[in-house]
Amino acid sequence: MALSDCFRLLCSFVLLGSLAVGGAGELADAKEKQISYAVQTGIERLLEDPGMLAGKRVGLITNATGVTRQLVHDVDALLEKKVNLVAVYGPEHGIRGAEQAGSATDTYRDPKSGLPFYNVYGKKPEEMARLLSGVDVVLYDIQDVGSRFYTYTATMAYGMKAAALAGKPFVVLDRPNPIGGEKVEGPVLDPRYRSFVGLYPIPIRHGMTAGELALLFREQFIEKELGKKLDLTVIPMAGWKRGMSYEETGLPWVLPSPNMPTVDTTAVYPGNCLFEGTNLSEGRGTTRPFEWIGAPYIDGWELAQALNRLDLPGVHFRAAYFQPAFSKHAGKTVGGVQFYVTDPDRFEPVRTALTVIAEVKKRYPGQFAWRRDHWIDRLLGTDEVRKAIDQGVAVPDIVAKWQGCLRAFEERRKPYLLYGSE
Repeated sequence: MALSDCFRLLCSFVLLGSLAVGGAGELADAKEKQISYAVQTGIERLLEDPGMLAGKRVGLITNATGVTRQLVHDVDALLEKKVNLVAVYGPEHGIRGAEQAGSATDTYRDPKSGLPFYNVYGKKPEEMARLLSGVDVVLYDIQDVGSRFYTYTATMAYGMKAAALAGKPFVVLDRPNPIGGEKVEGPVLDPRYRSFVGLYPIPIRHGMTAGELALLFREQFIEKELGKKLDLTVIPMAGWKRGMSYEETGLPWVLPSPNMPTVDTTAVYPGNCLFEGTNLSEGRGTTRPFEWIGAPYIDGWELAQALNRLDLPGVHFRAAYFQPAFSKHAGKTVGGVQFYVTDPDRFEPVRTALTVIAEVKKRYPGQFAWRRDHWIDRLLGTDEVRKAIDQGVAVPDIVAKWQGCLRAFEERRKPYLLYGSE
C-alpha cells in the first residue's frame, strides 16, 4: 500500500476516534479534559496507528521537543510501538537541545536507545542525503516558534531536499505555531539575502505551521530547484485553530533551544532576535533571553520612559539592569528594558523592535552600532530597513513599505493552509 493511502486510512481512523471521544460516556470528564485534549499533534496521531511505517526502516529528524503530551520522547514512543527506527538526526542545538546557538553535538550512539544520533546542522542537502542511505522513510517532528530566522524550518527544508535526492518519502508530523496562524509581519525575504536564517521569500512572522510550510516549500521552491519530485506527507494536528494561543492547546512546552525557555519568549522573538544584528545584548546569558535588551551605555529608566511615551500597541517596558553570564557584554552591568506583552492580539513584535532600535540610535548616536557583518540584513532579509533607519526614516513609514508584499504572501500561502480559524 502506498504511503499516501496509508495516511488516508490513518486520518479516517483518527477522525472516528476523535468523534468517539465526545460520546456520552465521556461527558462527565469533558470540562476537566477540554484543555488537556484540545489539540492532538501529528506524532500522537501517528502513534495511534503506525501501520504506515510497517516493514520500513525509519529515520527521524527531531530534538528535545519531539514528545507526546505525556512527555514521552518520539524515540521511545516509536520503539514502544515496534517501529523499526534505525537513525535519528538532530538540528542546531542538538537532539537533546543542550547546545548553544550555532552548534550541535557530534554524531554519537545514544546510550539509552542504542541508536546512532547524527548531527545534521551545517550539512548541505547532498551531505544529508548520504546519511539517509539506510532508511526507507524520513519523519520530521520539531516544535517551531513561528519566525523565519529560527533555523529548524531550514533544517526541515534541507531534509526535504535530501529526501528527494535520495528518493525517500518525507513525513512531517505537525505541531502548533505558538504565536498563532493568523498574523503575518515583517519584510518578505529578498532572495539576494538568502541564508540558513532565511531560505525562501516568506516574512519574518509567517503564521504557518511546519506542515504548511513544508507544502509551500515543496511546490514553490524545492521541486523546482531540484527538478525532482518529493513524496511528501503531512500528518496534521487534530483540533488546532489558527487563532489559538499555545496555552489553549493543552500541550506541554518543551524549550526548543536553550534561549527559548517559555512561550512568552516566542511572542517577542520575531522582533527581538533583530538585536543580534546590533551591539545591544538580546538577553542571551540571562534568565530572560529576548525579553531583556540593553547595553552598558544605556540608561534603562530613561529608555523605558521614552518607549512607554510612544504608546506602542500591546506592550509595556520596564527599566531593567542585568549582567549576561555569556554572549554580548558578559559580566558587565547592562542597562535596558524588559518587554511585557500586555495584549498579544495587538502586539507587533517586528515594528516594536525596530522602534526600540531607532530610539536607541537616536539617543546614543555615538555608541549604538550595527554588527560589522551587517547580520541585521540577513535577519531582516533585506538591507533597506537598516539603511532607512540610518537615514532617519520613521518606523511607521518603514513598516508601510512592506505591507503590499505581506498581502501578496497571504494570498500565496492560502493553498497550503491546513487549518481554519473557527
